[in-house]
Amino acid sequence: MDRDHQNPYGGGFEGYRRQTSKSEVAAMLPPMAKPHNPADTIPAKHLHSSLNKARHAVNVVKWTPEGRRLLTGSYSGEFTLWNGTAFNFETIMQAHDVAIRTAVYSHNEDWLISACNDGVIKYWQPNFNNVKAIQAHHDPIRGMAFSPNDTKFVTASDDATLKIFDFSEGVEESVLTGHNWDAKSVDWHPSKGLLVSGSKDHQVKLWDPRTGRCLTTLHGHKNTLTRTLFEPTRGQLLATCGRDQVARIFDLHMMRDICLLRGHEKEVSTLTWHPFHTSLLSTGGNDGSIFHYLLNEPNTPPNTSTSIPPYDSADPKNAPAQTIYPAHRLQHAHDAPVWSLDWHPLGHILTSGSNDRVTRFWTRARPGETDCFNDRWHIGEAAAETQGTWHRGKPGNNNFNQRDEEEQEMEDEAN
Repeated sequence: MDRDHQNPYGGGFEGYRRQTSKSEVAAMLPPMAKPHNPADTIPAKHLHSSLNKARHAVNVVKWTPEGRRLLTGSYSGEFTLWNGTAFNFETIMQAHDVAIRTAVYSHNEDWLISACNDGVIKYWQPNFNNVKAIQAHHDPIRGMAFSPNDTKFVTASDDATLKIFDFSEGVEESVLTGHNWDAKSVDWHPSKGLLVSGSKDHQVKLWDPRTGRCLTTLHGHKNTLTRTLFEPTRGQLLATCGRDQVARIFDLHMMRDICLLRGHEKEVSTLTWHPFHTSLLSTGGNDGSIFHYLLNEPNTPPNTSTSIPPYDSADPKNAPAQTIYPAHRLQHAHDAPVWSLDWHPLGHILTSGSNDRVTRFWTRARPGETDCFNDRWHIGEAAAETQGTWHRGKPGNNNFNQRDEEEQEMEDEAN
């Protein structure tokens, strides 16, 4: 499917569709080869569901920097490694004594840091040798991020503070106060000295990490913030989501929200940017759904008026934010809240971790494939079984029920 887009962050599109066949799969290009076609990268197809023998909620999913393995962190404090090609179990280890809440790799790919409910941060080498542990907070740590040069990192905690640490020494350098309730998320700008945090007080704050001063507070959300993330490629946009069932996109130059992402019927629990496509954003909901948004396609439902982007209005500063609806919906991706989403470094596989204790892998549909759009993940088990795209207990793509999947993964782990 080829599309010609109009402007970078607003409006519709004019394009055409052409018929494709399965023989064209050999000509499929990786996402980075098609920078102007983010729609072709939308991961609509279910690849695999992975489960541990001892099943616990999956709070964190994180691809290793080279993309060969997927790391998951669970409520039991365990790290599990899954093969990035076959998606089968590789190894498991007890990383923390309590639930793992966040983990992040350094930009130079030499280090991983993880944090848990006890406020402890651990340093890990690429071979998962634990070399250091520090007591950073006394309450759960909800978010962490490295500075662009990896010399420092920042934490966000339920004690309502952000803390900046020197990475090499593991020493606290400054405490950032200003939130009135639990700090639920934090991120460091990919190239600038700028922090963003989201809190249970409904506020998004931007900070100067050098002085610890709050630069400004962004309003708009009406409930607890769950994620705040800078766009990793250009760094011009900021994405936020919360329990008010919406996600917002802020333009850092205009210092205002330019897009309002609607469609979720429950709380938006997490989100992630695509590593290459700056207009592709994926969100996870408390009802187990995963939605994919294209910021340059409003995808307005029938009988709903289409809003225009502030950039195209006569008064960009005061114009209302453009409402964007999902370009694709995985309404039944999980059976419980989606806690974490992460893209493969090459941008062709999206992984999700959920409270239903399952880790799932998603990718692009191949040319000519249509059944995947009517499978159990899109329309539910009952409807898919009626249409013949899913059969309880029958082997095949998307055809195992959860008990079959669990038995399969137990066998993989035993081998």
